[in-house]
Amino acid sequence: MLYKKLIKTITTFALSAAFSLSAWANDPIIIKFSHVVANETPKGQGALLFQKLVEQRLAGKVKVEVYPNSSLYGDGKEMEALLLNNVQMLAPSLAKFDKYTPKIQLFDLPFLFDDIKAVERFEQSDAGKSLLKSMEDKGITGLAYWNNDLKQLSANKELRLPKDARGLKFRVQNSEVLDAQFKALKAVPRKMAFGEMYQGLQTGVVNGAENPYSNIFSQKINEVQKYITESNHGLLSYMVIVNTDFWHSVPEAIRAELIAILNEVSAEVNKQSHALNLADKQKIIDSGSSQIITLTAEQRSQWRDAVKPVWKQFEDTIGADLIQAAAASNNP
Repeated sequence: MLYKKLIKTITTFALSAAFSLSAWANDPIIIKFSHVVANETPKGQGALLFQKLVEQRLAGKVKVEVYPNSSLYGDGKEMEALLLNNVQMLAPSLAKFDKYTPKIQLFDLPFLFDDIKAVERFEQSDAGKSLLKSMEDKGITGLAYWNNDLKQLSANKELRLPKDARGLKFRVQNSEVLDAQFKALKAVPRKMAFGEMYQGLQTGVVNGAENPYSNIFSQKINEVQKYITESNHGLLSYMVIVNTDFWHSVPEAIRAELIAILNEVSAEVNKQSHALNLADKQKIIDSGSSQIITLTAEQRSQWRDAVKPVWKQFEDTIGADLIQAAAASNNP
């Protein structure tokens, strides 16, 4: 009797476990995609398009949840959240990765790329693609580059020559290269989370910032900065990343489809981002909130000369060969 009871208990447990496993297997894979910018920006649009295409092509298998505008995790916490698998996908600025691989500091070097086309050529090169996989030993897998655009300087005084930046406090991302960039201008870099930038500029905690037009307009930076200098001095791009362990746990067929979708989304983001920035530039002009300063070739050359020593400063850390490969992308 005891034997039969034991067999019944084991059978019931086995059936219950099998049912639970079956139910778990039928649940969609959840990908929480967190970011810190508005939905109207290139990154925001990319996240929503990725969500839409996954819903269309992998319905019932994968569900993407998008959390914009630091609504889930802010600048300072999102990388930690990814490593803990509290979120599975991010698209942080490339400036966020220096602590995981110093080579990615390359993208922060001032005046490295002449235009966004040069950026795209480098990202598609073998050297550019190798950087996507350079953090896997840290638990981070890069899947794609999403470009926003080149950055402009903003302040409450006219910035026409490098000397005009002296003594001003500029909001910067947590990047040693960007820190060095402003120190080369004899300005004061202040590390500040993206979501705190508007208030910091409004209250005078910082006097200026560097952003592409899409971020200036979407975050209303133009409302608290009288002047925008079209310097095109640096790059704001993102790397779409996933938690490595999570990524390898996804069935191979689903992973392949997610990569195909992401490649399609990335092409669209990079195609539309420059146009979106130009449109937001026009909106700023139409609003009359800020004066946009166009540099002469001679003035731009002076800015470049003032910050070019930063290249040499980080040459050993980044690698001279990598810097040369990136600079070569300016000449197709």
